[in-house]
Amino acid sequence: MATRARLPLMIAAPRFVGERLLAFVPLVVVAFAGALELALADRKFGLFTGGFGMSRAVDTAAERATFLIGYVSAMMVLGLLGWAFARTVTRRRAAWTPAYAFALVNGGLFAGLLAAQYRLAAYFSDAMGFALMKQLGGGSLVDALLFGMSEIGVALIALAAMAGAAWLAARLLARVLPADLARPSAPSSLLTISAGGLFLVCAAAIPRTGGDAAFALERTLAWDALTGALDTATDFDRDGYGLFGIQHDAAPFDSSRHPLALDVPGNGIDEDGYGGDLRLVPLPAVAGPQVFSGRRPHIVIVVFESMRGDVLGKRVNGQVVAPNLEALARAGSVARPAYSHVGFTTESLKSLFSGQLAPEDGDPSLFRDLSASGYRIGVFSGQPEDFGGISQTVGMRETADVHVDAETLRDKRAFDFAAQGSLLVDEGHLLAAFDRTFGREDWAARPHFAYFNFQSAHFPYDHPGVVRRLTADPLPRGEIAAANARRLEETYWNAVAYADRRLGELVARLKAKGVWDDTVLVVSGDHGEELFDGGFLGHGHVINREQFGTLLVANRPGLLPAGPVGLADYRAILSAAIREQDPPPAPVPPFLHIGPLDLPTAIGLAGPRGELTGVRLDTGETCFRERGRCAAYGSLTGTDRARADAVIARWGSERWRKHAGAAGRVPGRPVAASR
Repeated sequence: MATRARLPLMIAAPRFVGERLLAFVPLVVVAFAGALELALADRKFGLFTGGFGMSRAVDTAAERATFLIGYVSAMMVLGLLGWAFARTVTRRRAAWTPAYAFALVNGGLFAGLLAAQYRLAAYFSDAMGFALMKQLGGGSLVDALLFGMSEIGVALIALAAMAGAAWLAARLLARVLPADLARPSAPSSLLTISAGGLFLVCAAAIPRTGGDAAFALERTLAWDALTGALDTATDFDRDGYGLFGIQHDAAPFDSSRHPLALDVPGNGIDEDGYGGDLRLVPLPAVAGPQVFSGRRPHIVIVVFESMRGDVLGKRVNGQVVAPNLEALARAGSVARPAYSHVGFTTESLKSLFSGQLAPEDGDPSLFRDLSASGYRIGVFSGQPEDFGGISQTVGMRETADVHVDAETLRDKRAFDFAAQGSLLVDEGHLLAAFDRTFGREDWAARPHFAYFNFQSAHFPYDHPGVVRRLTADPLPRGEIAAANARRLEETYWNAVAYADRRLGELVARLKAKGVWDDTVLVVSGDHGEELFDGGFLGHGHVINREQFGTLLVANRPGLLPAGPVGLADYRAILSAAIREQDPPPAPVPPFLHIGPLDLPTAIGLAGPRGELTGVRLDTGETCFRERGRCAAYGSLTGTDRARADAVIARWGSERWRKHAGAAGRVPGRPVAASR
């Protein structure tokens, strides 16, 4: 039977034809994988045509030639490695199995990695990395992965289907291919040496001289994996940087000098390679514990998740998005822009309540201040406040008399997502919890502090129960993409409008209790949200006003300083309001960073006249957001260079204080300045 089953193929395809076809499998697979990757890269990132989140398009003849040489050399090396692996693992098997194994690894696995990469980029573009995913998950990579569980589940199903198809293909090939085919030979030594040598030359030269081509190559799988391995192998001083990355080590045998190294001020050495030797700039002193006495107003803080700074005056389909917030702003005061320092919820709330960029557990905070001052404290949050260590850092649970959040109200959650960071409870349940507790109490007997966190504008911007005031057709999560940006915007603003409606209901409750005139109410976002404005979605992965900017509104006139302010300024502003003092001006421009303070991918400063300067430390690109202009740091001169160096000096000073202490351990160098 087996002989008869193979006979048609033996007649149609003589043995030498089958052997030649098997020999061409690696070339065909590599060519197909490369064409697929480049097509996807240009479709998503505009790798060759520009646009859609791509500021470094490979759009000149020289850049394209450089890119092509580097890309082909990397794919050749990857193909040779894959072929060697396939021949090794199938050494004692049929002659066709090396080609089959190669097709699985260099074809199927490569395509699967591409699919995973571009599915992730469908939401977050090319800025997403593991450090940002961890921040999205409140410091937990596992929780970040759970955040996208629906997408991951689809991917796992697809992977299982591919595995089943591969198994069936192997069974079929075993039945129809001749058993006596000659085994494909190994590549010639000349080809191997030539390909390896070409790649080494490209890997060493292109990151230093390739310009846009170098950054484009880092978006490709083979180049990124191979140069990453070389970079690790040449990290001689084990400082995390080698000789083959764009961020390469200019001092390979000195572990104190490398990209993102701690720059020591005044030693004449530029350890991090940016801005020359660090010259410290004054930083505000961190306020210690505060105790308020005498007549103390009630305090109510409402945080809108992902609320953009352009919410005031926003109209959608002819309707006012946030009428209650606008009414508060007209009667009270506004500070805008207000900036998150990191663009993520967990660290933003820690800054808001502690008055610091990066507080430690147990540091002074507004919760601890008000608890020590005799306030009765209530937490009413639509998110889990233990997420990312928020509660522990600022003392929520230890001080709260009433603590209601998405963990205690799990049976009320809007979604069945597995991630802690995706738990969301509708604002209506929070107000109901308020009515059962604080709403029944006599506020005249004791000052009250209530913190509300309204989560409706959290991705995916809609949940059951949200009133369809601005749109009758909210965009489902599975359809969120740049092609549906208009519907996405309507969905997002409808969620903000719903949260604003609940804000109005809270104000009505305070007025009905007769405590409105004795209450300081402030409303802010924890950060902004980009809605594919510049080709991105979300927050915390590009330093711009859409993602990092929000606003601060108070119900009393004269309560807030002029913007820009940072979330770390809020504690001092509220302390002054409780003491009935004038609002303190922001002591320094808001500092912004993506990633941990010690290892950021980008840093920025917000200026007093709308300036926003961002420096990408991974690429050297400096952006002047109010002008819509970006340029390489090394090419800057005059005021542009001064703006970039001011960002770098602020970053270095913040890091130096963190590591060396408030005195800086350098006599005569200013670090701390009084608020």
